[in-house]
Amino acid sequence: MFIGENPIHIKVNDKSDIANLVLMPGDPLRAKYIAEKFLNNAHEVTSVRNMLGFTGTYKGHKITVMGSGMGMPSMSIYAFELFHFFDVTDIIRIGTCGAVNKEAAVGEILLSNSVYSESNFAYTYNDYKENVVIANKDLNDKIKNSAKNLNMEDKLHEGMLTTMDVYGPYIDYDRVINRIPEEYKDKILGEEMEAFALIHIANSMNRRATAMATVADSKFSNIVMSIEDRQKSLDDMIILALESIIQ
Repeated sequence: MFIGENPIHIKVNDKSDIANLVLMPGDPLRAKYIAEKFLNNAHEVTSVRNMLGFTGTYKGHKITVMGSGMGMPSMSIYAFELFHFFDVTDIIRIGTCGAVNKEAAVGEILLSNSVYSESNFAYTYNDYKENVVIANKDLNDKIKNSAKNLNMEDKLHEGMLTTMDVYGPYIDYDRVINRIPEEYKDKILGEEMEAFALIHIANSMNRRATAMATVADSKFSNIVMSIEDRQKSLDDMIILALESIIQ
């Protein structure tokens, strides 16, 4: 294995530029938005390949927010480098997903207690042969407690996500669902593209990670959120993640 002494995809002036606590949206421009709107004294710390990362403070706590890109390969690069080279302890993914269960409505938030994937990602990474990874319970407990304090309990749903190698709306997702073992099929609330990789790497390195995703669309609904409603839902998730990660 060749890792080297320095990260290849994150370049900072000093190792301390990256906080121990990290929020990871997929979109680097969303990372910029979060830093500018929610963090104090935020400054850009890395921009390799335009994957922007920013560090600032939230209620006195040092926080880094950095994009992951789309899909497990991209997520795995940045998650690994954050954990390995910068001693990051906690990462919360904050993204969007499609709902595949009637329990979750458009605009609500899904919290992963586990993630299913039929991908070979984990087997390639370190010979892990299971199709399910378990999110960090301590982080999830903090998120649920923060949701209660923020009066957001009713819009937060904890359950299983599934991470796909392809963008769900562009394929016949029911065909994939029908392949999933019966023991998991009815548990899955939503589908996305990054959570499995993040959580597997965190578990493999004895770090803490979980994933939240705002429901952007649902196979059970024709609702199309306005730009304003979509941003409000994302802001709610961002605030929930920030309040949780500093506990």
